[in-house]
Amino acid sequence: MAELRLGPLLRYADGSSATVWVEAGRPCTAEVRCADGSSGSARTFQICGHHYALIPVTGLTPGTATAYEVFLDGTRVWPEPDSPFPPSVISFPADGDAVRVSFGSCRWAAPPADGHDPVGPDALDALASRVAADPEGERPDVLLLLGDQVYADEVSDATRRWLAARRDLSEPPGSEVADYEEYTRLYHESWLDPEVRWLLSTVPSCMIFDDHDVIDDWNTSAAWLEDMRATPWWRERLLSGLMSYWVHQHLGNVSPDTLAADPLYRAVSELPDGTDELRAFACRADADSASVRWSYRRDFGRVRLLMVDSRAARVLDEEHRAMLDPGEAEWLREQVLDARESYDHLLLGTSLPWLLPHLVHDAEAWNAALCRGDRGARWARFGEDLRRRADLEHWAAFPASFAALADLIAEAGSGAGAPATVLVLSGDVHHAYVAEPRWVSGAGPDARVLQLTCSPVHNAVPRAIRLGFRFGWSRAARVLGRRFARHGRCAPPPVTWRRTGGPWFGNQLMTLTLKGRSARLRLEQAGTEGGLTAVEDSTLSTA
Repeated sequence: MAELRLGPLLRYADGSSATVWVEAGRPCTAEVRCADGSSGSARTFQICGHHYALIPVTGLTPGTATAYEVFLDGTRVWPEPDSPFPPSVISFPADGDAVRVSFGSCRWAAPPADGHDPVGPDALDALASRVAADPEGERPDVLLLLGDQVYADEVSDATRRWLAARRDLSEPPGSEVADYEEYTRLYHESWLDPEVRWLLSTVPSCMIFDDHDVIDDWNTSAAWLEDMRATPWWRERLLSGLMSYWVHQHLGNVSPDTLAADPLYRAVSELPDGTDELRAFACRADADSASVRWSYRRDFGRVRLLMVDSRAARVLDEEHRAMLDPGEAEWLREQVLDARESYDHLLLGTSLPWLLPHLVHDAEAWNAALCRGDRGARWARFGEDLRRRADLEHWAAFPASFAALADLIAEAGSGAGAPATVLVLSGDVHHAYVAEPRWVSGAGPDARVLQLTCSPVHNAVPRAIRLGFRFGWSRAARVLGRRFARHGRCAPPPVTWRRTGGPWFGNQLMTLTLKGRSARLRLEQAGTEGGLTAVEDSTLSTA
């Protein structure tokens, strides 16, 4: 009998169709059967000895919830026998219903069920417990995971022991993951947590990578990449990271129709073993990042989500540094402006915040000028070293891209047909805050524009981080930041901004409730008793 090794994960959902992702123990036919009669099936495909299926489910009805079961070769494998959780369901809001979007980033592996949690309670565990306790109550319609779904460079004690039994940890990359098999260990450790496994089976999810999905500060600079490529272990790590991301995260981000037209997915699905085909794809992505698009668009009624790749799509040449390569930037522009009158809310998901604490922004812009050579070769060497030590590689470290995004947001949010809100959703920085920009050159867009940052879902927030970010938002920090900007001869950004909420520290999630042209934001933190506590609840726009 085929074993259900991982999943199911409810991924894409649009009301009439959905996809469900599973990993099985051997080749088989995976099937989803819903209580309302809708169903779907798919044969598993093989990557590096593992067997996966993405099951398209059709015939669904918007505005309804239908329980489902998973069968492998005709044997039911989900729900598990004696499961303490309610049935997993597929649901999607009907047109005109409120859309609830929960989001966050940075979820480090969960400890064993009977183990001490060194980083505190997990916000996803807490969300799962609340939804399970009241399955008919309020729940997210979609969960956005904005990066660092796994930590390839910061593994748990249990995984370190597993690695040590597999290879010599005195050889690089030491206790970090080295290949595809080791990446699968990270996904199993993260997604087999019972509460999270059930939550991901019943709430659709959208994902995008950040640096720790591959390595800390991935693609910081051209010099960084050159140094990494000179190591004997980097190539296998990167290719395995991209391959495992494609299998575990990317496939579920896109629609069944898009997948059906994807030659890579067709080839992998049809071959007895798709490993070589997928590895060749990862090699092309490494050689030419512009040959691959990880960004994607989802529409939830009158809410448009654009998830933006702000890691792999970078241009790293110091004279032409950009967060997005030209093709990626043009794609984003097209998706933002396409049928603009068809959405009331525009959500831009980028793992890295666009608007940062003012001192951090100014330091990154100053550092970019130094590394570009604007203050000479000696300062450029200092700047590169500082960039790596201090993680100076957010949107502010790409000044032209920062300004281009400001211009695009202003265009999207202005004039007839403008949405009610343009909301930039981010994580990465291990605290949460709300920031509101003001355009320097004029009145600014008609839409309300906000940076909403929420991190971590489950990770440490050391005291130094708390103190540093609190200071980074202070008046004194703004004065210091201006000095950095003057030294770097940095052009002023096209927007100023103020923090209107936070900073908040802890394991946390933000939830947007969007209906018509109204928008409401709630921030909740995981407590030691296992629940979620609201620390912010505010109206962003009204109908």
